Amino acid sequence: MTDRATPQHFAPRLTGDTRTAPPSLGGERETLTAVLDWHRATFALKCDDLPPDRLSERAVPPSGLSLHGLVRHLAGVERWWFRIQFAGESLPLLHYSDDDPDQDFDSLDGDVDEAFAVWRAECERSRQITAAAGSLDETGIRRRTGEPISLRRILIDMIAEYARHIGHADLLRERLDGATGF
Repeated sequence: MTDRATPQHFAPRLTGDTRTAPPSLGGERETLTAVLDWHRATFALKCDDLPPDRLSERAVPPSGLSLHGLVRHLAGVERWWFRIQFAGESLPLLHYSDDDPDQDFDSLDGDVDEAFAVWRAECERSRQITAAAGSLDETGIRRRTGEPISLRRILIDMIAEYARHIGHADLLRERLDGATGF
């Protein structure tokens, strides 16, 4: 390890890391769900220890992204894929309409703590739906095309969705207070 890699040269790190590492060995369902939960926990960690008003800051201009907007978006994505597309629940979309498709990012009205509570509840419901499925081959119906989509594919797409937005959260958090890592 070089001098540059010693801990004192790193920017401030986030605290409160309680993530469980995904298994190195295991079945497909166990692995996919553990990786998705790790990404969910990583996103939560990126938002940890910031006051609510900082979570709503659009810290990387000209982008309109904020951590508050990302959590609203991810709550909507959880609902859309697991509850509406896969389980077939008839629910309103969160922070989306055809007239205003980007309201999750653009309209940051409402309480930040409530946005995180909604996201956590949607994640929990997604876990319940996944656990209740008999196999990863079970399908839901894509609402826009009428085509089937497997739970396996939804889990993979959700992992990619979180990975993409964790990258955004990395940049936002570093600009907000210099915290990096995880």
